[in-house]
Amino acid sequence: MAKPVKKKVGTKAGAGKQSVSWAPGMPFAKINYILLVVGIVVMAIGFILLSGGGSDDPAVFDESIFNTRRLIVAPIVLVLGILVEFAAIFFKFKPQSSEGVAQEK
Repeated sequence: MAKPVKKKVGTKAGAGKQSVSWAPGMPFAKINYILLVVGIVVMAIGFILLSGGGSDDPAVFDESIFNTRRLIVAPIVLVLGILVEFAAIFFKFKPQSSEGVAQEK
């Protein structure tokens, strides 16, 4: 008769260890905070691209408010900044281990 096979539970390397974050008590990893700052800078660039095009004389209409920079480029840059912020907030980036591949015993 065949012997029953016993499965070992929790034998994975590092099964009982907790990962140490870069700063205890911080809700995000370091890369998340870097991406938050990058997203804010990209959105600021988008708002700078939107600015301008005004006229000194209110009686004169200025056509420069309808150029490609303000209608196409600036909104795309703003949306990219918002997407970077979304990634920084919602994605959990895995820390890179310096040990390499864990070996099972």
